[in-house]
This record gives sequence, C-alpha cells and structure tokens, in this order.
Amino acid sequence: MAKITVVDDEQSIRQTLSLALEKEGHKVCAYKNGEEAWANFCREEVDLMILDIMMPRMDGLELCRKIRSKNEAIPLMFLSSKDEEFDRILGLEVGGDDYLCKPFSLRELTTRVKALLRRSAVTSVSASSIKEDKAETIGNFSFYNSRYQVLLNEKLLPLTITEFRILKSLAEIPGSVRSREQLISAAFPEDNYVSDRSIDSHIKRIRKKMAAIYKDIDCIETVYGLGYRLNP
Repeated sequence: MAKITVVDDEQSIRQTLSLALEKEGHKVCAYKNGEEAWANFCREEVDLMILDIMMPRMDGLELCRKIRSKNEAIPLMFLSSKDEEFDRILGLEVGGDDYLCKPFSLRELTTRVKALLRRSAVTSVSASSIKEDKAETIGNFSFYNSRYQVLLNEKLLPLTITEFRILKSLAEIPGSVRSREQLISAAFPEDNYVSDRSIDSHIKRIRKKMAAIYKDIDCIETVYGLGYRLNP
C-alpha cells in the first residue's frame, strides 16, 4: 500500500481517481489546488503525487518546483489535456516523472502508478554513507545500484531513479550513441507508454544537476537524429 496524493480542481476527477487507487489498496488524499497539497506535503510524507497542470491557487508546475526543491525522489505524475503538449514537456523539465493525457482510462492510470512506484527512488543520503555500499565505477562515476545513487568525482548527484538509469545506460558505453528508444528501455523497463520526448526532458535535468556541481561540465552530447552519448 502506498500513500498517494491527488491534486485536481475538478471534484469528479478527484473522486474517480481516489476510488480507483483505493481499490488497488492505496491510501489516497485529494486536494483541489496546489496550495492545499503543498501544505499537506510539508506536514506528511507521501509515496507518489498526481498533479493536474492547470489549477487555481498554485498550478501543478509551481507545485512540482516547490516539491523538487525539497525532495528529488518522490514520483510525480502530471495530468494534462491533449492540447497542452508544451505544458507536458515543461512539466517533465521541472521535475515530473510521467504525464497522462485527459481523458484517460483508469486501467492506464493504475498501470502507470504501479510502474512509478516500482522505480520509486530511495531516500536521499549523504555521499559518505553511500560509500558503505559497493560501487560500480565507470569513468568518473560511481554507481550504487542498490540505492539508485551516483557520485561524480566523489560528489553526490541528486538523481531520481529514472535519471539514474538514463545516466548509467549512457555511461556503460562511453563515446557510443544511445538512441532514445534504447534509453527508454533502460529507464522504463516496466512501462510501454513513455514518449521519446520525455527522454529529452530527463537529459536536460541531468545536465542541469551536473552543472550545479561542476559549472563547466557538459559531458552529455546530443547527436541530432540519433540520440545521446556520454563523452569520457
């Protein structure tokens, strides 16, 4: 059983999602705007959040930014209309892990929730405590597979599980191009619904996190028309 937060300004959607998720055995808290959900997030830990993008009193994008400023691990899924592609991509760039277009089937929703929970990141820990586990060293990266944590030149990169899998896939064959389809298979082995546009957004986030630690680093190269590669 997981604790799941649903945030949507439409009461019917909140009720429908709550019933479907509770039927799967989860505990659900539902809120009609981002402010209420943020206040609860500051008080209680949750395992997964489902956020509508367009909401009054703090939309889903702003709520996502605030959550990611405190927690990089919790899985976040966005709900959006089919004509909001820009917002969906922006949602992934600010920290979302997945998105679902309205209208959607409850079966698809629960399947995606299961996939997100399976790859849910463990609690962030310090670099010193990570070293208690055995690392898989690839170049300047030290991958701690049991924790889904990685050090770059002894400094901790605060990656989600999805970002960890993408970076490790690139690092395993440095200098070689990995297509978006290959990265999707590595990052989402249990999910067949992922768009290749999501890989671009996750790559952007990985680059941003690396740059926050090493200002001039830019080791992930975009190979236009093919995919990405990690330069040694």
